[in-house]
Amino acid sequence: MPFLTINNYRPRLDDSIFQKPINWQINEGEVWAIVGDNASGKTTLANILRGKFFAEEGEIRYHFLDAMRTSEFQTLWPDRFIKTVNFKSAYSTDDFKQMYYQQRFHSTEVDECPMLTEMFKPAQIELLKSSPIYASLNINSLLDRRIIHLSSGEMRRVIIAKSLLEKPSMIIFDNPFNGLDVNMVPQVDELLSRVPEMGIQTMFICPTASQIPSCVTNILQLSNCAVSYCGSIEHFDADEKVENEPIDIDWDRITTIEPCSGNEVVRFRDIEISYGQNIVQQHLDWTIMKGEKWALLGDNGTGKSTLLSYIFADNPQAYAKDIALFGRERGTGESIWDIKKRIGFTSSEMHLYYREPVSCLKIVESGFFDSIGLYRTCTAQQELEAKYVMQVVGISHLEERSFMRISSAEQRLVLFARTLVKNPELLILDEPFHGFDQKNLHRCLQIVESFCRQPGKTLIFVTHNAAELPKNIGNRFVLKKNG
Repeated sequence: MPFLTINNYRPRLDDSIFQKPINWQINEGEVWAIVGDNASGKTTLANILRGKFFAEEGEIRYHFLDAMRTSEFQTLWPDRFIKTVNFKSAYSTDDFKQMYYQQRFHSTEVDECPMLTEMFKPAQIELLKSSPIYASLNINSLLDRRIIHLSSGEMRRVIIAKSLLEKPSMIIFDNPFNGLDVNMVPQVDELLSRVPEMGIQTMFICPTASQIPSCVTNILQLSNCAVSYCGSIEHFDADEKVENEPIDIDWDRITTIEPCSGNEVVRFRDIEISYGQNIVQQHLDWTIMKGEKWALLGDNGTGKSTLLSYIFADNPQAYAKDIALFGRERGTGESIWDIKKRIGFTSSEMHLYYREPVSCLKIVESGFFDSIGLYRTCTAQQELEAKYVMQVVGISHLEERSFMRISSAEQRLVLFARTLVKNPELLILDEPFHGFDQKNLHRCLQIVESFCRQPGKTLIFVTHNAAELPKNIGNRFVLKKNG
């Protein structure tokens, strides 16, 4: 039986996307994946399915709503019954909207943040504890934590669980494996294959064929906001070859500060990471010398992002620890801006809290001042340099677009450009390439590798996906769960 049908449909949108009418039928029990490059229209199509736009022409027939209509309720809004799980799903919780990026590191302000149990009803918590279908998400181990202390991968698991417990008619999972560690991916993949047992229709949005869950039966491929394939996954040709064109970057066009005089960039001695009474790591020692390229690895919740916050001067707890940065002990008179000016940094957590409704060019320019938001006026030279970096990253067309009106992958490209805008001494990239298609992944890896070839440049790179590691990586620091 048909679940929903799209007949010669075009949405009424301000820009010129989806000029060709869409025809598509989704039958009950089918599991579809929408695939396509970044900015090909995948998320917009998901919003079309949820009834977020008026029709310029054609119609969408929601067959699954027919039985729900009564003489009293003839109109039922589909977004009440079709839910999405994506990077921005955390915004849906009212408590989260009041939080800010550095808040998780301030002990005096954390007590006001809600516990994870407050996101669920008592009956839902019992289901999480007793039902084997949720066991693979391992939510029980997180229930005594505050929401603000969850890693991006842990939050992804929580949002998946919450969406399933709400029992909508359909869930659209956008990049379902983003942020999950390698051990969790197969467990979540198995869970997703069991969702139809709950009476929930599922659909997935994937930028690459390698990220398609094993339960998918059908593919709809988009290219430039038009359907290029619609049919069975068995007949789908996932040709994702990328032209190996070298990117020519003139780093001399970007003004850099004088590097520190010593050879030691980071030194940790006997470091502990804890959230309240929960001790995540103990007795950590780590030294990074100028010019070294490190991969920081570990499962979700092992403290990687917190460890990086000690380096980037976002965490005031660093003053109570044995830490030296750029040859200087923490707490010996340096300001956080003395540290930040030497570092280019981005992370999933920063992305989640970066909700500035300004142009993408201004977001990139904010990297000159290490601020979330642009509160100072750039010089003409700085603006030229920011535009050059955006050109190198391939996002010049986004200069005047609002940061809040582009896709999550495009936002990550903008934040990646922000890290490069001052050609920093130390580049810290914490899961920077989530949701990238093969073209953008290949391009950004080339840029990182080019950065690393400059004399004296240091890199810390965090990822759960080995395919995202730059070739320059020569050292690995692996965090394991305490105990």
